[in-house]
Amino acid sequence: MMKKPFKLEQMFGSKTRARLIALFLQQPGDTFFVRELTRRIDAQLNSVRRELKNLVELGLLYEKVGEKKDAKRLSDRKKYYGVDKDFILFEDLRSLFQKVQILLKQNLVQEIQEKGKIDYFAFTGRFVDATDIATDILIVGSIKQEDLEKVIGKFEDEIPYEINYTLMPKDEFLDRRQVSDRFLSSILNGERVVMIDNIKG
Repeated sequence: MMKKPFKLEQMFGSKTRARLIALFLQQPGDTFFVRELTRRIDAQLNSVRRELKNLVELGLLYEKVGEKKDAKRLSDRKKYYGVDKDFILFEDLRSLFQKVQILLKQNLVQEIQEKGKIDYFAFTGRFVDATDIATDILIVGSIKQEDLEKVIGKFEDEIPYEINYTLMPKDEFLDRRQVSDRFLSSILNGERVVMIDNIKG
């Protein structure tokens, strides 16, 4: 029997709350204005305000009024939010969300496999903290671009940031590997998490 895909909002009660928690836990050193957050997690302003209030009351987030260090205008003197690293459940929640990421990645791989023929699939770039690599996911195989975009879009809904992906046909992959193409070599010789590898040799 096929497993149902894991959905973060089922665990945390609302999509907005789940995305906010994920964003703050993944960027614990950053602070955000309300409007920044609505843009980053693609949610309604009132919904974001409501969930921020809940998370501040819970103790996970703190709220400050003033000018952020990176504020560009005086008008940016307003409320901003950050995660309280001293919150008693901070480390537990970070650990939980790291495991959640694994489930979401498994969902993604499964959905992409169902849409096409995948010969190779690897998470790289920001997924393995390799900021020097220009792509976050390498997919080798045949799949319709619009199908792939749809699946990746759904994945981005669950994680609060955009990801860069590279799709290439198997022939191109083999050719570029043969000539030690710089871009491909940076992925294959770097840190990566390989989910599918049906390319022998």
